[in-house]
Amino acid sequence: MAEIGEKAPDFKLYDFDKNERKLSEFLGKKTIIAFYPGAFTSICTKELCTFRDNLSELNALNAQIVGISVDSPFANKAFAEKNLLSFPLLSDFDRDVVKKYGVLWNSLGGVNGYDTANRAIFILDENGKVVYKWVAENPGVEPDYEEIKTVLLSLPEK
Repeated sequence: MAEIGEKAPDFKLYDFDKNERKLSEFLGKKTIIAFYPGAFTSICTKELCTFRDNLSELNALNAQIVGISVDSPFANKAFAEKNLLSFPLLSDFDRDVVKKYGVLWNSLGGVNGYDTANRAIFILDENGKVVYKWVAENPGVEPDYEEIKTVLLSLPEK
């Protein structure tokens, strides 16, 4: 499980262009890892579009965002194109990373066996250490966007 004060678990996942992406390539900047249950669902769309709309503010804080779901790279690509999302959306189709981070949600929407990512936010410092962790009580709850900005502002610049 990913815990505050610990190094974030490493991963290697495909992005929506079918390129393998590793956690290590995101180091050097503050990184928001946003786990989301499913592309094209209403709350996931609202959440990721909120991050999209605040991207310039996040970039000004030396922060970047990476979305992770269990959706296929193909679904993530269509989702990114439809919603003009320019940040990486990674596909954890084997559910390895959601388990490593402790955010596996079983039987989403009452569909037995449909195990997804719960909605969760991890903020990593430039070295990949977890400095903030929020896991929704249920995937229908959005994160506190102002709290995320406050945490980013509180981190020292490298």
